[in-house]
Amino acid sequence: MALWQVRKMSSFRRQSAILLLACPTCLFLLLLLYNHHIPPNPRQATAPPLTPPISLLSSTQAPFPAILEPAHPNPDDKASQNANQAIPDPTPDLSSPRAPFIPWPLRRVCLETTHTPGLTFLCDNNSGGPGNIRNYVLTCVRYAVEAGATALVLPRIRTRSASNPSDLFHTYQPFSYMFDEPHFRAALAASCPRLAVYASVEDVPGARSKAQREGRRRVDDIVERVVPKHFGGSRAGCDARDPHRYTDAFGASFREWVRDSASERGWAAPNSVDNPRLIRFAWGVLWDWPVIHDGPEFAATFGGLLRIRADILDLADAVMASVRTVAASARSTEAAAGEAFLGIHLRTEADALSQWPSYENQTKNYLREAASKGYQGRVAYLASGNETETRKFGNEAFGSLQLIVKSKFDLLEGREAELEKLKALSWDQQALVDFVVLLSCDYFLGVSPSSFSINVALKRHLKEDGLYTRPWKVGGRGDGRSWLVGRYDRYWDDWLFMFDGMWP
Repeated sequence: MALWQVRKMSSFRRQSAILLLACPTCLFLLLLLYNHHIPPNPRQATAPPLTPPISLLSSTQAPFPAILEPAHPNPDDKASQNANQAIPDPTPDLSSPRAPFIPWPLRRVCLETTHTPGLTFLCDNNSGGPGNIRNYVLTCVRYAVEAGATALVLPRIRTRSASNPSDLFHTYQPFSYMFDEPHFRAALAASCPRLAVYASVEDVPGARSKAQREGRRRVDDIVERVVPKHFGGSRAGCDARDPHRYTDAFGASFREWVRDSASERGWAAPNSVDNPRLIRFAWGVLWDWPVIHDGPEFAATFGGLLRIRADILDLADAVMASVRTVAASARSTEAAAGEAFLGIHLRTEADALSQWPSYENQTKNYLREAASKGYQGRVAYLASGNETETRKFGNEAFGSLQLIVKSKFDLLEGREAELEKLKALSWDQQALVDFVVLLSCDYFLGVSPSSFSINVALKRHLKEDGLYTRPWKVGGRGDGRSWLVGRYDRYWDDWLFMFDGMWP
């Protein structure tokens, strides 16, 4: 072989060796570059980053702002994105009664609707305890958005008789009877700026003049009452309690009815100046809207529109501080130690239905579950409107488990100012104190089909996964934070439809 051929062969081998060494290096660099630019997996359990707190409503009590925006509301705003990436932000605990409202899920739904000027909803045909009242208002607002309403009358709260708790249709109180009005207004303004909120039906533009034109003495006389399940499609053969199965078609069907009915009556099309169309739903629509319909992020955040009023939250804070002090002094066990306390809802008041779990059924299961969770010798907070059975259960719990049972009244003894404020509240307002305390207990025991218990359990269910929370598993052993005693065999007779229509 010639010398030049040997040299050429050696050069070829050197080049081959260099290429073999370079290829893995290139692959490694490409892999690093790919991992650097790959977007995060949206299915990961961690929540997306949130913007630096932007408060549209200041609150000295809240650990988070009242309104919390997503990290990148404008994908074209690169400067904003870079600023957000530089500032780490907390992810709010959506199970907290003071959690900020996250507006983008509702805003997205509002942007998808077709608005009808002058279409105004009244969400005041509510009744019952806090769970029912809260769910009615939220469901009505959701329908109003879908219908394309441009106005909402600030919901009034219908209260029960003080002397007869079973009389649910006694009189009306303002929105602030239970909820924080400035927060509600700010949250809706951040989400649905085209949906105006008026203090009363008389304040709706054109409502008084329309009533006069139609010869009505009161503006309320021109309000039309409708049933939302009548719009969207046939429900032949369905149980009357069945959730609305045509929510996708509701908006277009309702707007068509608004147009056609006006034409049939010789009315002009509604407008936001002098010819509003006032709508009030029939009673009992509070479980109609399937809450998961708009996605888990909507279901997890929509309930944040209704924040309990500040003075009730403050009273609940005082009760919680007291119960944790009592818990810290109790004998600890391996499973439940320190300031941990058990939360229990005993639903045996006069307005409880006879087919619901009895006192014996509830308390037997509560004590068994308390023992299994290691609460022997510990402290339990009991929410109940029945003072006689509160004392009865307290004696039974201490006799069998040395479980110390305390009510909100017990825990404010010696704190006269707060105790007087608590006693000045109505029965249902006091239940809001219970609601807040039970959201913060370390383990909760309630009863199905109480809307109060279900609401507490579903709100607590948001703690771990926040925006990514999956629906509660009905009839199972709970989620590790709450468990509800009850029957789960018959969808209608056991009221299981409530789980499908309850806003956390």
